[in-house]
Order: sequence, then structure tokens, then C-alpha cells
Amino acid sequence: MTDQPHRPPEPRDPAPPAPEELRRALGAFATGVTVITALEGGEPVGFACQSFTSVSLDPPLVLFCADHRGRTWPRIRAAGRFCVNVLGADQEEVCRRFGSRAGGKFEGLEWDRSRWGTPALRGVLARVHAEVREVHTAGDHDVVIGRVLEVEAADGGRPMIFFRSGFGIDRPRTAAPPPDDLWAWGDQWG
Repeated sequence: MTDQPHRPPEPRDPAPPAPEELRRALGAFATGVTVITALEGGEPVGFACQSFTSVSLDPPLVLFCADHRGRTWPRIRAAGRFCVNVLGADQEEVCRRFGSRAGGKFEGLEWDRSRWGTPALRGVLARVHAEVREVHTAGDHDVVIGRVLEVEAADGGRPMIFFRSGFGIDRPRTAAPPPDDLWAWGDQWG
């Protein structure tokens, strides 16, 4: 007989969650919404992005995530500089426009060219002008760290909030996601 204590068998790792299960769980985390823009080859490009946050105040760094399958992110990466446009609650149409796979995102939209050479959308709550500093591959996305060059903030305004496949947190929710499930739609942002 040994003096070794009895150890239970090692548990097996459960299967990872299915994308739908993960989407449903993460939908409970309310986020703001931004539009990441750049000029590449003289053409304005941009995509709607929920995965945006500050990283550091000194040095000033921000982070966003972009899907590898997206058409816009490679162009923003090539441009080297980008603008994070923080959307207000009244800019749902702008979000849908930049979250769409359809072209013509800038058609009929008022914007200005910033002194950093990036499209600055009008009427947003804030703008963060930055340059790509680091890019890290993480699964099916790139984690982009940008060095902040300048910030602009508006006085007041309510932010756009994305929560449980819809805009705002005060809207009544149905048991099933809407037919145009915005989380699934957002999977292609970038």
C-alpha cells in the first residue's frame, strides 16, 4: 500500500461553444459602436466596429479587432493611419451603412479629410486619429493596436449602444434574434 492520496481522474475539456452559443452569451455585453475609416489609394474605406477600447494613456494607445475575411481591414492596414469615429445614438443608419457588405458606404455621406489624411465622419461623439503600431493574429481576427495622434470630442450626446442583437438597452427584446441578426451581420465587419 502506498501513502499517495487518491486523486480523482482529470476532467476532460468540454467542447468549445458553438458560434451561435458564443454569440448569444456575448450579446449580453453591451458595447459602443464605432466606424473605423481610412483613405487607401485615394478612396475612403471604413467598417463598423464594436471591438474598440483604450489600451494605454502613456503612451496613448487604442485597440480594435478586425475580421480576416473582411475586405476593408486590409486596405486600412495598407493605409497605415485610421480614424475611429465614435457613433451617437442617433446614427443607426451610419452604423448599418458601414456594417453592410454592399459598396458605396461613403455615397451621399458628409465627411471631412482630417489633417492626418483619414475620413472624419460628421456628427459623431468623438474621433480618435491613430496609426497602426502593432497587429496580432488571434483566431479569425487581427488585434490592431494604434498609436493615437489626436483626439476630438463633441460636447454631449448619447452613445450608440449595441446589446443583444439590437441598438439601445431600453428597447424590448424578443426571445428570438431579429431575422437580420446584427451579431451575425457584425461578424463580417472589417
